[in-house]
Amino acid sequence: MDRLQAMRVFTRIVELGSFTRAADDLNLPRATLTHTIKRLEERVGAHLLQRTTRRVRPTRDGEVYYNHCVRLLADLDAVEADFREAAVVPKGRLRIDLAASLARQVLVPALPDFLARYPQIELDIGTSDRFIDMVQEGVDCVLRAGDLPDSTMVGRRVASMSQATVASADYVRRHGLPQTLADLQDGHVTVNWASPTTRRTTPLEFMVGRRMRELVLPARVTVSGTEAYLACCEAGLGIAQFPRYRIGEALANGSLVELLPSTPPPAFPVTVLYQSQRQLPLRLRVFIDWVAGVLRDLP
Repeated sequence: MDRLQAMRVFTRIVELGSFTRAADDLNLPRATLTHTIKRLEERVGAHLLQRTTRRVRPTRDGEVYYNHCVRLLADLDAVEADFREAAVVPKGRLRIDLAASLARQVLVPALPDFLARYPQIELDIGTSDRFIDMVQEGVDCVLRAGDLPDSTMVGRRVASMSQATVASADYVRRHGLPQTLADLQDGHVTVNWASPTTRRTTPLEFMVGRRMRELVLPARVTVSGTEAYLACCEAGLGIAQFPRYRIGEALANGSLVELLPSTPPPAFPVTVLYQSQRQLPLRLRVFIDWVAGVLRDLP
């Protein structure tokens, strides 16, 4: 096995944390990977990997070597892609994970256009709002809404979406229609939203001019799923905040009522996350560009 292929084997073992997973991913016998790493360590004169009962991790020398490998392989891929791309048609399989509500209401209905435009791309779509380990789960990109935790992944912001504070028509009949933020603290309740990852609840947020104000109201129900959050609001269990694309029909038919439109929640970002690569695969690049276009064209 040549040096470049040995470097690719080494980086894949580090990224997947397992000889077995790397062998499956590269479609090579596990014994071949073991022999390749042994020869590679002899060539560089350093111990690159340490094995535990559960995982394979790079040594300190291995981390340094891994970073060099990633840069060198990315440069090589970029050079080859520059020569190929003019004649290349985007093709291959993409595994993606989308925020559930964005997938159902916006992106999946628009997919026929993408598949017609790129007939040689296949999509494997997951829908969730949980944290995704893209390396371990073999996911090419993740689309998420809202502020994101620190990540080693690369993020491209593709949209900024306006939101509204709402309650059901039944809730407004029972509790009244607040006219000011101070009114919210007089007998009003909320549906608490808890992060699926951290389980921390999020206060209601309002833009007062250019300043953002947080307000914590009492709540009897806490949810961490987007569908349950909307269902609880529609059932009259409290005030909630949603992106406008999500509740446009309910606002139009009067089942939900917008509250305090002069002090709306701040717009939230929509971001595509992917692994750090200097040269994105063409199929991934055209998908990200398509997502950005679909979200940009939303009312």
